[in-house]
Amino acid sequence: MIEKRQFYIDGAWVDPRIGVDHHVINPSTEEVCAVVSLGGHADVDAAVAAARAALPSWMATHPSKRIEFVERFLEVYQQRTEDIARVISLEMGAPISLARTVHATLAISHTKNFLLAAKTFPFSRPLNADHGDTRIVHEAVGVCALITPWNWPQNQISLKVIAALIAGCTTVLKPSEESPLNAIVFAECIDAAGFPKGVFNLVNGDGTGVGTALTTHPDVDMVSFTGSTRAGIAISKAAADTLKRVHLELGGKGANILFADADDDAIDRGVRQMMSNSGQSCNAPSRMLVQREIYSRAVERAAQIANTIEVRPAQEEGSFMGPVVNEVQWGRIQTLIQTGLDEGATLIAGGPGRPAGLKRGYFVRPTIFANVDNTMTIAREEIFGPVLAMIPFETEEEAILIANDTVYGLTNYVQTSDGKRANRVALQLRSGMVEINGKRRGPGAPFGGMKQSGNGREAGVWGLQDFMEVKAIGGWME
Repeated sequence: MIEKRQFYIDGAWVDPRIGVDHHVINPSTEEVCAVVSLGGHADVDAAVAAARAALPSWMATHPSKRIEFVERFLEVYQQRTEDIARVISLEMGAPISLARTVHATLAISHTKNFLLAAKTFPFSRPLNADHGDTRIVHEAVGVCALITPWNWPQNQISLKVIAALIAGCTTVLKPSEESPLNAIVFAECIDAAGFPKGVFNLVNGDGTGVGTALTTHPDVDMVSFTGSTRAGIAISKAAADTLKRVHLELGGKGANILFADADDDAIDRGVRQMMSNSGQSCNAPSRMLVQREIYSRAVERAAQIANTIEVRPAQEEGSFMGPVVNEVQWGRIQTLIQTGLDEGATLIAGGPGRPAGLKRGYFVRPTIFANVDNTMTIAREEIFGPVLAMIPFETEEEAILIANDTVYGLTNYVQTSDGKRANRVALQLRSGMVEINGKRRGPGAPFGGMKQSGNGREAGVWGLQDFMEVKAIGGWME
């Protein structure tokens, strides 16, 4: 069993000042796979003090030098990707092949995109040609508390930490207590890259303990949080007393609009994307809106695809769906599946309980409901599991109304061969991101939402800007 009780504070691995043992559970077996410590206020105070002490020097470090540190980190991280993949698979249940090819490598691609953006970013520039003596300076927000989730852990850690460090911020990372091991390997990479002491700190803990201590700490200038909308609201309230900047990446209930002229792969693509990562993605296309002309065929095909998806323990090789992260999440998904049945939706694949042959582990059957009304609970709430709701629509206008009829606004999807309609619909969807016909957003494109899906943007130049303040200086002398 893995034991990792220390925190990374002020450039060294240190014992907790207030440490409580926490068991990390392998969701494929329901057995303890690791023990870490959950910290307390004294640990947070030490980490924030280290970050605060390191801030003036790190802010004053030329961006080109900060970029060099990140480049060294990238070299180290690339040598540790297998270690990252294995612990992600162990602690949060991603199939090992998915952990290797996607989870672990996301940090590499995000870091490369940040480096590309940073090398041409105008950290300091004249206002314009007519007012060269007015200087526009982008400088670090300050000490940043970075609170990350368990579902795509390296994705979120790298989007926050790397952007903040390039921007000149110093950081305290609190990863999810459900998936802390990969964050510890990440910290080892930071240490090996030789960053100055105090620039990056890591304290493990839960939301009510370390999370609250960070969001209310008077020496923290910004909180960047990814997680549930409920927690995001609580963090905003907690941070309000000190007027911290708060960046939130929260939940979603994405609509995937399939028009009658959608390509032949649209249904398959929508189902498989929904079931990827066991449905534990905030940008999952969890509502499939299908035009009435093709609805019956789409329902039949969606069920066929769902029934071909294997569910297996995460450490096995191959392409399949693993477990969800823990017992609490498994129970919530089961409750919502039953709610879908109780409210009259038609179950066409999956359903309650574990898949056949799997008696232990937090495994969920790939589940699809047809004949869903957008007022049903399974169409309103973020289930965060492999559960798809299929909703019929008649016209383009109705599809847009249904898609926008949600408190969320993260990612929506459009499937049609009519380019003008695709663009027209995309512009009317109230979400931070839209993907058309399976085309993903380009490298470095901003990630983020609107409404109760949060605020701010991550990745590329937008990710850098979110960790910076803008200063205007009149009378600048060359």
